[in-house]
Amino acid sequence: MAISSSSAYHLVFCLLVTLLIPLPSHAADPDPLQDFCVANLNSTLSINGFPCKPLSQVTSEDFFFSGLAKEGGTNNVFGSIVTPGSVSFFPGVNTLGISMNRVDFAPGGVNVPHSHPLATETGVVIKGRLLVGFVSTSNIFYSKVLMPGQVFVIPRGLVHFQKNVGIGKAQTFTTFNSQNPGVNLLPRTLFASKPPIPNDVLTKAFQVEDYVVDSIKSKFAA
Repeated sequence: MAISSSSAYHLVFCLLVTLLIPLPSHAADPDPLQDFCVANLNSTLSINGFPCKPLSQVTSEDFFFSGLAKEGGTNNVFGSIVTPGSVSFFPGVNTLGISMNRVDFAPGGVNVPHSHPLATETGVVIKGRLLVGFVSTSNIFYSKVLMPGQVFVIPRGLVHFQKNVGIGKAQTFTTFNSQNPGVNLLPRTLFASKPPIPNDVLTKAFQVEDYVVDSIKSKFAA
């Protein structure tokens, strides 16, 4: 069947538009349209992100953050602590498509399996020996033990973890291509959601008895 010249032109035009227009999925956050937009964390407006502070209220302090300077306490069941530098704690990164975390580990501590649905993660080991691993959507496990100065990357949305496999403490700094990478901690997501996931769903998923699910849920009751 012959295609008219006008139809062919329309098809080519549509293909060009599709290729040339940036798609939202190409980046975690949209590009900013101004120099900066310091987050107004007290605003009652609900938008995808935070509205900007009035320029007259912006100060130098909005662009500096000392929250990652101190070691976090690791006296918890996981033996690790994440100190966030996302927009909720560092308003100056609002709309800039970047944020940062510090993670401290006690000996044997684990940053438990989790995912960041809104961002890709890169990190550098500062101290200790860390086993870093993630699982692809093909269910393949990738991992390596890293030393200070070595870097890792976790593709957006994939389940991953870090474990201190050294003798002493460990520390890493991680960055994200989003002001708010989001996080789903698998143990708490599955066993401490509110309202809770029904037991029969979890027993079927993990092929265990009801009392096993109740026992796990009780550990996250607080």
